Amino acid sequence: MKHLLWIAALAASAQTVVIQNANVLPITSAPFKGSVVLENGKIREMGEKVMVPAGATVVEANGQYLMPGIIDCHSHIAAAAINEGSVSVSSMVGIEDVLNPQDISIYRALAGGVTSANILHGSANAIGGKCSLIKLRWGDDAEKLKFEGSVPSIKFALGENPKRRGNTPGATVSNLRYPATRMGVEDVIRQAFNEAKAYQAKWKEYSGKVAQKVAATPPRRDLKLEPLVEVLEGKRHVHAHCYRSDEILMLLRVADDYGFKIRTLQHVLEGYKVAKEIAAHGAGASTFSDWWAYKIEAYDAIPYNAALMVKKGILVSLNSDSSDVIRRLNTEAAKTIKYGGLSETEALSLITINPAKQLAVDHRVGSLEVGKDADLVLFNKHPLSSYAVAQKVWVDGKVRFDREKDQEERASKKIKKKQLLEKSRLRQEEQKKSVSPRRSS
Repeated sequence: MKHLLWIAALAASAQTVVIQNANVLPITSAPFKGSVVLENGKIREMGEKVMVPAGATVVEANGQYLMPGIIDCHSHIAAAAINEGSVSVSSMVGIEDVLNPQDISIYRALAGGVTSANILHGSANAIGGKCSLIKLRWGDDAEKLKFEGSVPSIKFALGENPKRRGNTPGATVSNLRYPATRMGVEDVIRQAFNEAKAYQAKWKEYSGKVAQKVAATPPRRDLKLEPLVEVLEGKRHVHAHCYRSDEILMLLRVADDYGFKIRTLQHVLEGYKVAKEIAAHGAGASTFSDWWAYKIEAYDAIPYNAALMVKKGILVSLNSDSSDVIRRLNTEAAKTIKYGGLSETEALSLITINPAKQLAVDHRVGSLEVGKDADLVLFNKHPLSSYAVAQKVWVDGKVRFDREKDQEERASKKIKKKQLLEKSRLRQEEQKKSVSPRRSS
């Protein structure tokens, strides 16, 4: 019996899918009208004409638009209560421990063509928790959401959010938390890395003694400092929440002083003011398309920010930071054509290959290339059109969203929901009847 189940599982994983007669937008190569072959979760072949393998499932695109799955470099879906605001440095906590595979936002994001998302800790801390890059494998458990083999990362935050708890109106001294100023935020980050360097030195000393076969006691593990040592050693990437140009420059200087790179500046609404310095450091920028004026430090934001940074040589992506906006990142990308004059390919790159590079998974996702993961989305219109609607979404070659199927199932799901509610109501009534009335003494 087990042998038969294994054969069935193998056959399912080996399913071949051919998406034909599509307007293919590979991103890293020229668009063409043709087919893409998916097999074993990978892109096996693509071109104007391909041989349809025997037994393959054929999806007729009828001229619809096929592109890589959208990647969101900054999201908080599939998680909740992820702002450990009690301390200024919370690098010991991690998003991977609280992923919720049943969050309906995952399915809704899929319906917008998103296939991967970087799930970040909140921004209440100068140094926040560890991030978790996921694939939107709706229907699987939390462990299977994780993007296997991805580079670990961590969230930093500058500005109003990490200093706010030190300036809480009406709070007593015992309730205040350092820092209360932007200067203090820098000090917190520097002090944390001073401690991390000392911790790193202790472990190097211990490892050296072990290598020389000298008796030694290992240092006490510090789960707060271990991720920061990984940052120093280039093993963990930093994604930093920021807005103002002065703070962006501050963090770049801090990183240079301690010998590591900021992988991405997140939001980075005043990035256009210091684009030259960001490019020189080698940091990426993951910004909004046109959010501004929602708080004081966002007042100098402009819709040309993304395009201006692209033209200064910065690797730029657009993110959602929202369970709502994540459903229409293709439309967000289209805005950079109006505000900055980016080409269609440059605009689509902001939500595909660029975030893939920022997250160090561009060898797997972000463009349609033979050998890459079969993460794709089929739109009924050009994805930069405001009329574009995702029809099918594949993750690792498996359909995770099918609009036609979704609409077909809505009526039956509505009936099932009504039945379950009625069943729950009857059960509650039975429980009330089974409770014997209290007797008077």
